[in-house]
Amino acid sequence: MTTDDTDSKPKRASKKEAQPSFEDAFTQLKETVSALEAGGLTLDEATKLFDKGMRLAKACNELLTAAELKITRLQRSFGEQMAMIDDESPLPNYEPDEEDDA
Repeated sequence: MTTDDTDSKPKRASKKEAQPSFEDAFTQLKETVSALEAGGLTLDEATKLFDKGMRLAKACNELLTAAELKITRLQRSFGEQMAMIDDESPLPNYEPDEEDDA
């Protein structure tokens, strides 16, 4: 009798599911640092926590870098759009009516 091995293999989470949000990763990082600072750990436990902390710090850094890049792109895109508007049609000067003064 043959069995299908695809069901018995663990399914890999997609990259989005595997990476926590920045806030979650940062909270876990703070907890990890606190546990290391508190002491009372075996060398093995401390090493594992340090490794976890380094992975969390890397994840936080990657998320911050991605956010910074996105903001930079949005600013550049907005600047380009505004330059096109300025080049194509200058905005008319605003002249208040007498009603606006009231």
